Amino acid sequence: MEILISTYKRLLNNINTDFIRYIHSKIEWENRLIAIVGARGIGKTTLLLQHIKLYDDINTSLFVFADNMYFTEHSLFELALKFYQNGGEKIYIDEIHKYKNWSREIKNIYDEIPNLNIIYTGSSILDLENNGADLSRRKLQYYMYGLSFREYLEMLESIQIPIHKFDDVLSNNIEFPYERRPVFLFHKYLQEGYYPFFKEKGYLEKLRNVINQTIEVDIPQFANMSVGTIRKLRQLLYIISKSVPFKPNISKISNDLDMSRNNMRDILFFLEKAGIISQIRNDTGGIKLLGKVEKVILDNTNLSYALSQKETNIGNIRETFFYSVMKVTKDVFASKVSDFAIDDFIFEVGGKNKGQQQIASAKNAYVVKDDIEYGTANIIPLWAFGLTY
Repeated sequence: MEILISTYKRLLNNINTDFIRYIHSKIEWENRLIAIVGARGIGKTTLLLQHIKLYDDINTSLFVFADNMYFTEHSLFELALKFYQNGGEKIYIDEIHKYKNWSREIKNIYDEIPNLNIIYTGSSILDLENNGADLSRRKLQYYMYGLSFREYLEMLESIQIPIHKFDDVLSNNIEFPYERRPVFLFHKYLQEGYYPFFKEKGYLEKLRNVINQTIEVDIPQFANMSVGTIRKLRQLLYIISKSVPFKPNISKISNDLDMSRNNMRDILFFLEKAGIISQIRNDTGGIKLLGKVEKVILDNTNLSYALSQKETNIGNIRETFFYSVMKVTKDVFASKVSDFAIDDFIFEVGGKNKGQQQIASAKNAYVVKDDIEYGTANIIPLWAFGLTY
């Protein structure tokens, strides 16, 4: 245990707290059981360490990685009990999905050590585990997304912009230091700004490694996939990344990949849960998950640049951005008359020359344009939607 404590304090000494993700203020940190889930590389580890450094008594808190060699000879419960008996109050467990039968041990810790708070992070497909204990009545779970354009600006150049409400964006009530040229910065963000490690050298290559680990390790771990299925999963992702956008024909793709329709739907589901793709559904009585899938896109624009072997399609990039940021705070559907529908509003997304013909007869309709700095009336700059979280 002494080695775990030494590692924990060394990590704390090296953590930077200059920039804190938006989700930190949304979390009820004093709840007894907290789960923070999200795609690989999204910044979950950093968030935990920052919180401990800024708000906890470091001597009554402990941070551990679930795949630490310590757990080859000791259990999580054993560690938690020993830590509690020595004055511990909060235990933070990172990448919990790497620990076998993790949910049962978390339940035991929660039930049998009632004065110990437990905070853990895990893969965004963590809730698909089907052989563990049900923690739903005990935990508060938060989903962590990638950087918004607003967060990217603060992290990149310390440009601080308040979170904008949806209504403020629609009315073009936007606060921005325009001397910093929003369009130029926005296009940089589209290529290399969604994941917090964007400042590191070889960003796109590291992002490709994240994709590979997700496909080869994370998804198979939860879906019990064979090597052959993993290969087909990769083929499907290649097809999606080359399409503009991908309108799923399940029967055709199933035949092309020699898979059943049900297996194809499962693969799309796993890719979506893992934060690699998004499935845009139509509005079926306002129930998002029951709607028919109209389009399949990559989860965020950085994935497009990481996977592309040639020039990316800017139309697809724009739609991907709009959906990826708006789904964080809103239910977004495919529209019957334009690109997207949110609440009672519809949105047509395009470049600066995009016209209003398609939405001319529609109510509450907006044209969302790339390559413009200012909006007017029902025309809104695309980048402005990146200020909503």
